[in-house]
Amino acid sequence: MNISISGAGYVGLIQAAGLAKLGHKVVCVDVDREKVQKINDKKPPIYEKGLKTLIQRLVPKRLTATTNLRDAVLKSQITFVCVGTPSMIHGEIKLHQMQKICEDIGQVLREKKAPHVVAIKSTVVPGTCQTIVVPTLERTSGKKLGDGLGVTMNPEFLREGSALEDFFSPDRIVLGSSDQKSIDALKTLYTSFKCPILETNFGEAEMIKYASNAMLATKISFINEIGNICKKMGIDTNKVAKGVGLDYRIGPHFLRSGIGFGGSCFPKDVSALLHKSLELGYHARILRAVLDVNKDQPLKFLELVENTLGNIKGKRIALLGLTFKAETDDVRESPSLSIIKEFVMQQAQLYIFDPMGIPAVRTLFPQLNYAKSAQEAVDKAEIVCILTEWPEFKKVGYGEKMVIDGKNVFETDKRPKNYQGICW
Repeated sequence: MNISISGAGYVGLIQAAGLAKLGHKVVCVDVDREKVQKINDKKPPIYEKGLKTLIQRLVPKRLTATTNLRDAVLKSQITFVCVGTPSMIHGEIKLHQMQKICEDIGQVLREKKAPHVVAIKSTVVPGTCQTIVVPTLERTSGKKLGDGLGVTMNPEFLREGSALEDFFSPDRIVLGSSDQKSIDALKTLYTSFKCPILETNFGEAEMIKYASNAMLATKISFINEIGNICKKMGIDTNKVAKGVGLDYRIGPHFLRSGIGFGGSCFPKDVSALLHKSLELGYHARILRAVLDVNKDQPLKFLELVENTLGNIKGKRIALLGLTFKAETDDVRESPSLSIIKEFVMQQAQLYIFDPMGIPAVRTLFPQLNYAKSAQEAVDKAEIVCILTEWPEFKKVGYGEKMVIDGKNVFETDKRPKNYQGICW
């Protein structure tokens, strides 16, 4: 099948590479010419484990990139929409990119006689497909849903750092539409996947994405709250989390305490769902608490550093880790950024290292000292702060230096000699 994908960012590129590997012919469309050129040169514009190797195998035989939306849509049967839906200041999402791409796709479909399905992968608040996507596509294309025009909400459930694994081995596939033919078209595309396929309406599919991320974020904030209490009582949070996680109703995933969640999904999606609930006149107290706890965790880390060093002005501090999690180059909403800002304000002397995150952070803080290795940063510092759970940080020689761990990197019996955890 011929597939076009609008938006060659994180979600779009993973979707494109995955479908191309399954044998489909895929073209990515993006307005960023540099990004398009990189893909056609077999150089992925993002870091994701296994993606570079896959793109080198697929381009140009089954995967290409272009800035020409019209050509891509006319030559494909299904278009996946993977444009950004960033947060505004109060948490609501911006839908201007979604509105614009639906208008552009609709204008192209006005020229096309064959049926075409538009599948929304972007995360959008419930009601978006019904009130914005479908009306816009119908108005600009001159077609009606179910009559030459198909629309399906097909949310993604990818973990950065494991995205390709999640694509090829999903827990579930969700297909939401008021048009059964649209759902059936996507089911045909996903016929090789051995997982449950859940058919829903538009709003249910949109909410499943938000509810899933809100639940995962809640587990993180919950175990951080428990960890903060355990820290004051001298209780091993990790053993508590293990005992709780053995309950099959709860499970062990996302019960690892630390400095909080970041990235492009959890903060944005929980905020958007909270804002939507307020619009509807409902105060979602659990969601508010999830965000409040997450916001406070970096402050607790800073408090622990200050209690250890006293006045940190002029103190040499190694910061290991910039990305919001390991195995990605994504620093969006990373707790490390707020910690860096506070250290800079207090005039600490920082030595920073991350295997993948330095280029992005250097644009924000060009004046700071960036080490070539974790060991170099540690050797120059008086105290070490670990802010991302990169496995290589376990192999560093810390000697007698105090190590304050914000990501629960070490097993209990393998911790450095002078060690403290943020909430364990």
